[in-house]
Amino acid sequence: MARRFENLVSARKSLKIGLEKSKTLGFALDKTGPRLEEIIQRLPSLEAAVRPIRAQKEALVAVGGHIDRAVGPAAAVLKVFDAVHGLERSLFSDPRSDLSGYLSVLRRLEEALKFLGDNCGLAIQWLEDIVEYLEDNSVADEKYLSNLKNSLKTLGESQTDEERARLDGGLLYAALEKLEAEFRRLLMEFSVPLPMSSATGEQACIAPSPLPVHVIQKLQAIIERLTANNRLDNCISIYVEVRSANVRASLQALNLDYLEISISEFNDVQSIEGYIAQWGKHLEFAVKHLFEAEYKLCNDVFEKIGLDIWMSCFAKIAAQAGILAFLQFGKMVTESKKDPIKLLKLLDIFYSLNKLRLDFNRLFGGKACIEIQNLTRDLIKRVIEGACEIFWELLVQVELQRQAPPPPDGCVPRLVSFITDYSNRLLGDDYRPILTQVLVIERSWKQEKFQERLLNDAILNIVKAIELNLETWSKGYQDITLSYIFMMNNHWHFYKHLKGTKLGDLLGDVWLREHEQYKEYYAAVYLRETWGKLPALLSREGLIMFSGGRATARDLVKKRLKAFNEAFDEMYKKQLNWVISEKDLREKTCHLAVQAIVPVYRSYMQNYGPLVEQDASSSKYAKYTAQSLEKMLSSLFQPKTGKFGSFKSRQYSSFNGKANDAVKSPLLRSSSTLV
Repeated sequence: MARRFENLVSARKSLKIGLEKSKTLGFALDKTGPRLEEIIQRLPSLEAAVRPIRAQKEALVAVGGHIDRAVGPAAAVLKVFDAVHGLERSLFSDPRSDLSGYLSVLRRLEEALKFLGDNCGLAIQWLEDIVEYLEDNSVADEKYLSNLKNSLKTLGESQTDEERARLDGGLLYAALEKLEAEFRRLLMEFSVPLPMSSATGEQACIAPSPLPVHVIQKLQAIIERLTANNRLDNCISIYVEVRSANVRASLQALNLDYLEISISEFNDVQSIEGYIAQWGKHLEFAVKHLFEAEYKLCNDVFEKIGLDIWMSCFAKIAAQAGILAFLQFGKMVTESKKDPIKLLKLLDIFYSLNKLRLDFNRLFGGKACIEIQNLTRDLIKRVIEGACEIFWELLVQVELQRQAPPPPDGCVPRLVSFITDYSNRLLGDDYRPILTQVLVIERSWKQEKFQERLLNDAILNIVKAIELNLETWSKGYQDITLSYIFMMNNHWHFYKHLKGTKLGDLLGDVWLREHEQYKEYYAAVYLRETWGKLPALLSREGLIMFSGGRATARDLVKKRLKAFNEAFDEMYKKQLNWVISEKDLREKTCHLAVQAIVPVYRSYMQNYGPLVEQDASSSKYAKYTAQSLEKMLSSLFQPKTGKFGSFKSRQYSSFNGKANDAVKSPLLRSSSTLV
């Protein structure tokens, strides 16, 4: 009985466990139902997908490995594509905030694109191989394989250089544009010309803003990436544009408007004479400061790219910033009309260029600066040829002036005063070394040797020609006494203005003393033949003790005073417009005239004046007092405005008004006159 009860309990337990399992299975079946329905719904599409593959199981097993090998590279390419799109957010940001980080991301993009460029074609080739395998082994439906071939053909055609560049969807292009913009921003922010310094009140002392080291480093990093992506030309264009504009802005502070003057805007070199001195200073400043700084900066910024690149960059900056305008201005001066002062200005230009010769050779010596080199050589050639032509023609032009009439007032001809001062300038410390160097170069071009005496001989021949001119001109006066004034003026001018000068030293003390003696000679002859004749008209003969009676004496005094007055008036009127140029000589000559006449006249009037003073017509005979005669004689020979043409200033760069009058006369034209 007990055993039967145990069996019943055991059966009950088994039934309970079975019910629980059935219940669990029921729950599982409930969940499986929807899934089965989903599978049933997908079966048609799965069947369609599997339909192209109609091979036997063994063939499918064999093709599996081929498919895996083909899909692997394609999957890797797709993975890199995903990585490229992951860089978009970083590369569309502003590189200013973190340039190094931006460049790092850009390098990753470049590496990814390189991978894609190198592997897309390989992946397509693998896929083409597996399609070919499927076709050869009849593993897939022909229509399906045809669709695959068309798709792969389209992918293959996209592997041209132009299409490969679009693998990133334009992301690289956009990033490089941002880098170029940042390159420009950095340059413009730190390329600001400094203001003029007015401390000296003369030439501006300015310099281009130097770029800090950290900015140069950033520029170099940007250049490296742009160069790696074939954008170096864009980079150079931006750099040249910004830096040349900066140099131009610096030069504008110097007021270089005169560089724009055209040859048609001035008649001769005098109209731009002042600009030529400025030109030399401004050119030196531009070369030694502005272009020197740009030369070094180009080297610093582009040194990793190569010498030819940064030299070409500097050449463009120099050309666009204004060096060509400086050279063109110098050329324009050489094309102006011939003029003696033009020789000095050409020597000034040569001096400025020669002083900068080493700088020019260093800065502009590369093949990239060939235009600047050619213009510079042409300018130097024009300067040397023009200066030598004027110098060697001076003697001929002085000789041509011999045909002109002498000055009507007997003063020093402008030609004389001009040539003496001009020769002193050529022989002076400022110009002689320059002129000598120019003549040496000119002779070397002709395969001839220059000798120092050639310069001295040329100047001496000019002075001899001037002396011969004076002799010829003195013979052109109808009034011989005026010729005495003329020769006295010129001999004294030679002595006074050449003593202690370079030209005076060249001519020698004997030559100078001869002219001083000639001056004394002509002064004595002049006095003897003019005022020295008047005292004889106041003779006392027949008046001693009134031997003929008072009335007779009165008549003699009247007669002699009348003769004196007429002679004096005639001589005074004739000499009223004569000129003695030098004040000391004029005062001395007037004093000699006064001494020759006034004491005699005063004594005569004291003794015999009372005979006529009581006469009703006394004013007719006692016309002058001793004081009035002295005043009249002392007022003679005054120079008229603009008559005297000698240079007064000995300064290198300045001419007074009279000097300019002399210079403006066209010495180098045979039809002109400077006398």
